[in-house]
Amino acid sequence: MTAAILTVDDSASLRMAIRIALTGAGYAVTEAVDGEDGLTKAAETRFDLIVTDLNMPNMDGLAMIRSLRAQPAQAGIPIIFLTTESDAAMKAQAKNAGATGWLVKPFEAEQLIRVVRKVLGR
Repeated sequence: MTAAILTVDDSASLRMAIRIALTGAGYAVTEAVDGEDGLTKAAETRFDLIVTDLNMPNMDGLAMIRSLRAQPAQAGIPIIFLTTESDAAMKAQAKNAGATGWLVKPFEAEQLIRVVRKVLGR
């Protein structure tokens, strides 16, 4: 069965790059434009993994993760931060909010796929 992945990023070009990489590796990808949109889509569909940006309008990635982790149905879904931030304090905040992993932009498609496979265990 194909893993379903939700990508959340306010950059259309980045969403496209992530979608191309992940669909090319055989994953089913749904896109959201910010944290609010991500929460809505996560409530409508069960995803195997969420890949989110940190800095977005309306609701940032940290707030979205905290909201997801507060919902029992979403508590165990792995979440990878894909962001330009590399600060250790920010990484700690993300981990405390419930992020599973961290990948710094810019990224190589192969690097993203390796992280996704590792987190999904497939």
